[in-house]
Amino acid sequence: MGINSSFERTVQLALFPRSTENTTNQMKTNLWKLAFLAIVMIGLQSCGGDDPTPDPPKTPEQLATEALTGTSGSQAWAVAGGGSVNRDGRPVTDLYASFELILNSGSSKTYTSRNNNDLFDNNGNWSFAGTNFDKIQLTGTKPAASRELSFTQTGTNLTLTFTIPAPGARINGTFAVAGNYTFVLIKK
Repeated sequence: MGINSSFERTVQLALFPRSTENTTNQMKTNLWKLAFLAIVMIGLQSCGGDDPTPDPPKTPEQLATEALTGTSGSQAWAVAGGGSVNRDGRPVTDLYASFELILNSGSSKTYTSRNNNDLFDNNGNWSFAGTNFDKIQLTGTKPAASRELSFTQTGTNLTLTFTIPAPGARINGTFAVAGNYTFVLIKK
């Protein structure tokens, strides 16, 4: 063993100590550092970015339009399936048993009515009457046209309430339709 081998041995001991206690402490320290780094990385990832901007609340007009036309912008309502029609408090459902009203929204608000017994026009436009968004008006020439139709929508029911006054309340000059109407329509 010469000087070189003694020197090499000293360097080896300095760089790679044999003490297991030293090695165990160093491993524990490294393990704690690694665990701390993992926790920090998980914490940073969970922060994420900003939450997306929530949709602005809907206006009363938008809510009323959705009540009439659904979220798709088109909704059919019918007497069939549990609806009813009363005129002056008396049932007249048999005259309108297959009545159907389809309301559409979009760039223009349109409607179509079927089996309407000439009380409503077959089609036209609709609009809100007033600023409370609880009444609509239908265009056309039939007795229900240009009247304020109050509406309430609850679940799958749409109730329309309106009055047709005596002047001009005849269909083809014979059938009188004057009165207070309540249509309870069912969502199709």
